[in-house]
Amino acid sequence: MAEASGIAITLRQDHPIPLDVSLACATGEMVALVGPSGSGKTTTLRAIAGLYRPAGGLVRAGDAVWLDTAAGINLPPHLRRAGLVFQNHALFPHMTALGNVMAAMGHRPKMERREEALRLLALVDLHGLDGRFPAELSGGQQQRVAVARALAREPEILLLDEPFSSVDRRVKRTLHAELKALREAIAVPILLVTHDLDEAAGLADTMAVIDRGEIIQTGPPAELLRHPASARVAEALDLDLTDRAARPRRV
Repeated sequence: MAEASGIAITLRQDHPIPLDVSLACATGEMVALVGPSGSGKTTTLRAIAGLYRPAGGLVRAGDAVWLDTAAGINLPPHLRRAGLVFQNHALFPHMTALGNVMAAMGHRPKMERREEALRLLALVDLHGLDGRFPAELSGGQQQRVAVARALAREPEILLLDEPFSSVDRRVKRTLHAELKALREAIAVPILLVTHDLDEAAGLADTMAVIDRGEIIQTGPPAELLRHPASARVAEALDLDLTDRAARPRRV
């Protein structure tokens, strides 16, 4: 996969969903977007992917402008090279694993699609399972197909929306290790939405805290969790500040 450029996002609106978001994610970097339910995490991903149009904003991927409300630019989702992985996988149940990945390859010549889809399935450790339907795969395997399908778009950013929340802890550990290995095989920015602070701290280079649609602190996960900038940040992360070092009350 060709090396992609970094991405910069600015989103602004007062209603119906308040947004005050400024984020940047460099090539090869993973940013974890964390915050309470309803804080705007998924809306931010949808705005980047073109599935939601904010009142004001700018989304730039390298030299390409995907959204510039001031200039009247708003590329539709199929013209944005964004790979989106949903919490519920969103696979086509009537298609095999191979078919699901090939379905995202409309930009490729037909004769190339099968070989590339098989390569991507092998990349996510699904070699030999290409002929299985989603119902014949475990939850972890379905999520791997979803990741392969996202990569099939040759994305300039990979957007992961709570991708591991539907699998048990053992499978989650395996998928975490595979995602770390995958980062070495691809060169794209990755934006991870998660409610799991341990997951964010273990996977991401940078953590961005969002509360009521506003990014209220950004920084290295360990530093941010140890030294939240304000009581609002600590509350948004449900941190226990009774100890000298902030600790998550829940995972």
